[in-house]
Amino acid sequence: MAYLFTSESVSEGHPDKVADQISDALIDHFLAFDPQSKVACETLVTTGLVILAGEVKSECYLDVQEIARKTIREIGYTKSEYKFDSESCGVMSSIHEQSPDINQGVDRSTPEEQGAGDQGMMFGYACRETPDLMPLPLDLSHRLLKELAAIRKAGVEMTYLRPDSKSQVTIEYSDDGAPLRIAAIVISTQHDDFVKPASGSLDAKKAADAEMLAKIKADVRDILIPRVLANCEARVAELFGADCDLHVNPTGVFVIGGPHGDTGLTGRKIIVDTYGGRGAHGGGAFSGKDPSKVDRSAAYATRHIAKNLVAAGLCDEVLVQVAYAIGVADPVGLYVNTYGTSSLDISDGEIAGRIGRIFPMTPYAIEQRFNLRSPIYRETAAYGHMGRKTETVVKRFVDGAGAVVELEVTLFPWEALDRVEEVRTEFGL
Repeated sequence: MAYLFTSESVSEGHPDKVADQISDALIDHFLAFDPQSKVACETLVTTGLVILAGEVKSECYLDVQEIARKTIREIGYTKSEYKFDSESCGVMSSIHEQSPDINQGVDRSTPEEQGAGDQGMMFGYACRETPDLMPLPLDLSHRLLKELAAIRKAGVEMTYLRPDSKSQVTIEYSDDGAPLRIAAIVISTQHDDFVKPASGSLDAKKAADAEMLAKIKADVRDILIPRVLANCEARVAELFGADCDLHVNPTGVFVIGGPHGDTGLTGRKIIVDTYGGRGAHGGGAFSGKDPSKVDRSAAYATRHIAKNLVAAGLCDEVLVQVAYAIGVADPVGLYVNTYGTSSLDISDGEIAGRIGRIFPMTPYAIEQRFNLRSPIYRETAAYGHMGRKTETVVKRFVDGAGAVVELEVTLFPWEALDRVEEVRTEFGL
């Protein structure tokens, strides 16, 4: 019997994502001026206020207030009517030095012996539903909001848009896991109060609200969705039909939003950050953590493994788990589940046992493999850490004394299909 599966995404203007982006902007600045920085930084955003807290071990000094304001400005919170804007919000910092008790478990006499920054398990996942080997419901959820943000920033169409928005996509699958159709799309977007009531009566207010909602829904249907589908593979675009349930701002008007409408915190959108509920998640957030924290670095490493296994033809779908003890370099366990899709005549356990020959999983090896002590994290903090495009860019940073550094970095290096031939050789594919 066919079944339904749903994933959601949130925009860069969602309060939790504002917090994630500020935390990762701080990580990038610390790493740009001191690549050996150890950082765990949390951010809270609410009406007119940003609070920064965390632990840092670094040789550089930053103007954390300006970094936070610049990030908020780039997201689009630049108007006083939002009750949270880059120029007038207060920024409080309670960032202090990292505990030596934690640091002693990470630092060693040689870098290769670096221990894991925490205990825990991390997961990576890949499947054949999209060219990026990501689950289709999450891929479409991200696409809808990235395109909505592009429309908002262009300022030509849908000029009433504000930064905060959410999406949700439900896909109907056949018994064998093939996508059959897009069953439902939900878009909730913050907007200006762009239709004013004809009078002060309740009926006039209801009529104005209804007119706004009708306009927003029509624009989502006639502008947003066609633009998204035009950039999808033909087989994906064909899944959208007249029988798709489209819900736009289903609770009504959405004028009050962003950090004024809902307090945001770093690390609250971990399923949006990963696989939209497919596969599994170890529970640890990514944003605000330097790569010595395996919550982040090992999650990237397991995604890299999963993606290269699927791309090599070893399986059509795979979940990879790794687990660590704090302060210990070698993982305590590595697990693989191919969901019965393996092309090999060996067990998933044997596959897991042979992965380490291709993908060393100590924290130091992971950092070196992806050059994770580069300032590459601000871009991860909205629209997912996985399934993104590997690209080389030049980024500019300013420290607290006004010193400027420009660095060429590679974004999303864990998405590279650079071990496919090694996988094929190791497993005789």
